[in-house]
Amino acid sequence: MSVYKVLFLDIDGTIIKPDDSIEDTTIKAIGQAQEKGIEVFLATGRPLHELRELAQKLKIDSLIGYNGAYAIHQGEDLFQEPMDQKSVRNFIDIAKKNHHDFVLYTKDQNIFSNIEAECVKEFIKKFHLHNNDSLSPSKDYEVLGMTLINLKPSDTELYKQEDQIHLSQVNLEGMLHCYDVIRDNVNKGIGVQYVLKHLGFKTEDAIAFGDGLNDKEMLQSVGEGFAMGNAHPDLFQYANHKTTSVNDSGIYNGLKTLRILE
Repeated sequence: MSVYKVLFLDIDGTIIKPDDSIEDTTIKAIGQAQEKGIEVFLATGRPLHELRELAQKLKIDSLIGYNGAYAIHQGEDLFQEPMDQKSVRNFIDIAKKNHHDFVLYTKDQNIFSNIEAECVKEFIKKFHLHNNDSLSPSKDYEVLGMTLINLKPSDTELYKQEDQIHLSQVNLEGMLHCYDVIRDNVNKGIGVQYVLKHLGFKTEDAIAFGDGLNDKEMLQSVGEGFAMGNAHPDLFQYANHKTTSVNDSGIYNGLKTLRILE
């Protein structure tokens, strides 16, 4: 049995390559970790209702989604932390005023500002989103996460109107104009800490791999935090280790350095 007990894996840019494929070595690494008794969680900004196919392929049934707002352990809900509705309305108002698009993630749907916009269509295609609908101005949604679309880097200043909320650039080629809305008190790191407490594990029992700035809190919340070789340059300072890229067996090589894999 391994001395490590749990492994948290980001998806895009960590498990999934830019061409939307997954390396055989990544699938092998996850399977071997599970055989060693290590519990594996997917930890992503994606909505959980869109992950069924991937989770089944990887034989994983424990998930942290919406950048830490919702967690499931072995198919059972652990927690949900919706965004404040006033904050959501404020971000919607700023986006509309500046001709930006966005998506609100609820437990069951992806609610888009303009589902016919070209940048939105590209976003839907890139992330293989299926449960999509258009925003109804009269409806208050229970929002677990939010992504802003079609921003220039300088546009991020427009959204710095609320304390304890910041934007995190999506670290994927072709999607750099997209920014996840991250709450300081609801993020992947907080989700990981909740899971560790729930399972009775210590920080040093845990490993995590990520590539984006929305992974920084997660990498700081485990004993062994790995930044992928293709990670955002600002992420490396938050990781204990740098592994190879998602195109070059990053997860496999990282776990091998810990002597989890042969």
